[in-house]
Amino acid sequence: MVVVNPNAGHGKGKKDWKQISSLLTIYDINYDFCFTQYASHAIELTREAIGKGFRCFIGVGGDGTMNEIVNGIFGQNEVPTMEFTIGTITVGTGNDWGRMFNMPSGYEDAVKAISNCKITIHDAGLCIYHSGEKEIRRFFINIAGLGFDALVVKRTNRQKERGKKGKAIYMWNLLMSLIVYRHIHTEVEIDNNKVSNETFTISIGIGKYSGGGMMQTPHALHDDGLFDITVIKRISKGEVIRNLKRLYDGSIYDHPKIEWYRGKNIRINSDPAIHAEADGESLGHSPIEFRIIPKCINVVINSDPSL
Repeated sequence: MVVVNPNAGHGKGKKDWKQISSLLTIYDINYDFCFTQYASHAIELTREAIGKGFRCFIGVGGDGTMNEIVNGIFGQNEVPTMEFTIGTITVGTGNDWGRMFNMPSGYEDAVKAISNCKITIHDAGLCIYHSGEKEIRRFFINIAGLGFDALVVKRTNRQKERGKKGKAIYMWNLLMSLIVYRHIHTEVEIDNNKVSNETFTISIGIGKYSGGGMMQTPHALHDDGLFDITVIKRISKGEVIRNLKRLYDGSIYDHPKIEWYRGKNIRINSDPAIHAEADGESLGHSPIEFRIIPKCINVVINSDPSL
């Protein structure tokens, strides 16, 4: 089943579908397809397809489309998740999950990679967060962020909903969010290790890329059964701007105000509440719990990042 987000990439999902579908046919990929119509629709479409017997899914969109397919798979209990294989043809603006596996941005090369069907087993994460008094569960496959990162994602998503375009939106909102953001006192429990900080942002990664190529968890491995956790402590706005290059060159852990951990289970409490996002989708707030689900789904890749 090919799940197409027609709005991904500022309408490229719809505009380029004819070209993509032709390539799928040329490379002898037998498929059915469906178009999403609203937020979280891919979750519903994936569950419906599972009920019809589909076990392989291709997301035509960005990281949000893949996140919804993952939630459709993990949100049902009838079929074990290891029976599923997922792949991506990226038309979104971030495409950070595919970046980790060198998934091509060109449609023909992406379809060719899918037809080659090189598979790796991938971890997933479960985030249990709150919206008011309500507890909500959300699965993710790449990276989650709390604090400043979640604020940037929230502002960026709002602008996308209003039709704003271009990769510069994320950087603009990063700089604008610096003006209003305040540090939050957090209590973070990673397995049996407790960490207390005045916190700027926290990243919890299965993958290493987010924000259109930033590496907030540069050493993350997709199949080691562990989260990589990056905690940026109290830091001045000037330091943030001066050190942006570290997010792109993988040297983030050289900064003295940044700590790195690994773990399977994470609990986060804060005062005031700290907000979260996962795979670029805005969620709720603390208290928040993260649980790793090791080696639980098959993914189609172009090349193994560990090699």
